[in-house]
Amino acid sequence: MSAYSNRINLDQAETYQRYDPDGMRTHLHNLPQQIRQAWNKANELHLPREFQDINKIVICGMGGSAIGGDLLRSLTSRLNKPLVFVNREYGLPSWADDKTLVVISSYSGNTEETLSAFQQALKTDCKKVAFTTNGKVKQLARDNGIPTFTIDYISAPRAALGYSFIPLIALLSQLSFLPDKSQEVQEMAQILESSLADLAENVPESANPAKQLAQKLAGKIIVIYGAGTLSPVARRWKGQFNENSKAWAFYETLSELNHNSVVGYEFPHEMSPDIYVILLRCPSLHPRIQARYTITSQMLSNAGVEHQIVNSKGTDDLSQMMSLVFLGDWTSYYLAMLYGTDPTPVKAIDFLKGKLKNGGGSGI
Repeated sequence: MSAYSNRINLDQAETYQRYDPDGMRTHLHNLPQQIRQAWNKANELHLPREFQDINKIVICGMGGSAIGGDLLRSLTSRLNKPLVFVNREYGLPSWADDKTLVVISSYSGNTEETLSAFQQALKTDCKKVAFTTNGKVKQLARDNGIPTFTIDYISAPRAALGYSFIPLIALLSQLSFLPDKSQEVQEMAQILESSLADLAENVPESANPAKQLAQKLAGKIIVIYGAGTLSPVARRWKGQFNENSKAWAFYETLSELNHNSVVGYEFPHEMSPDIYVILLRCPSLHPRIQARYTITSQMLSNAGVEHQIVNSKGTDDLSQMMSLVFLGDWTSYYLAMLYGTDPTPVKAIDFLKGKLKNGGGSGI
């Protein structure tokens, strides 16, 4: 048992009052309803008819505003078109043309990299749509007649996942690239809602898988493995451990990691007890990938590395992805409590942005 685990009681209401003054837990509770609201609102957004004449989508965003694009790309990987790309750069891909829809996704509306890509997109014949709360993105969109989906949910960007992901599904449905996903979205939201009976803070640790997993992760370097549709989910877990828990975390994908990372389990020996690997798994993965989970787990055991396979809920890709996203969000929240840290502020990011704004770091 980690020293961190001995200091904090996850079954006491006082823990959450003390270490979560900004109410991140409220946003976790709200995710199912947020998803429903985002879906309904997104279906009210009317796009120009010429938007149907696209074959590529470039989603420009960073952090919590980009992860929805990653999830969409994974969800639509079996479609012939459009091809979905997530762009985390200051510019656009050189191949972006008049058959490309550029989605500008910035919760704050002031994300430096995304604004730069937006300004470049305005000089092209690409179709454009913006997803934001306010800021410079909204102003630029208004000035240039760009359709805008206004996010009206107030939180940290990573806690507004419903608004960065679900409207993208609605957008593709409206453009006839996807069938109507209303039923799948509602079923997924219902699965998340029912999961609160297992994951919420008032559920005792003895019956709460997120609290139990957080206890295992306390004091560890965290590595998350995912495959197929769960690759962006692994990335989401990594980001949530970074931002909510203020913890070291990394992610990798199968089967790529079986061609390199597994060789690195050997050294340094003294690191093995300090690492914990989470393997995210769902039934829809290729049978050979399923076999790789089992063998990789055996190899981790042989290397003395603690690990756990975590399975999804639901029968379709959307539910399987989001059920694991929800579990990861709650686990990162409880790990923040075990570390005695407020999950909401991201002081390191604020520090970096302040330095960039003042011209610092120009010599790097």
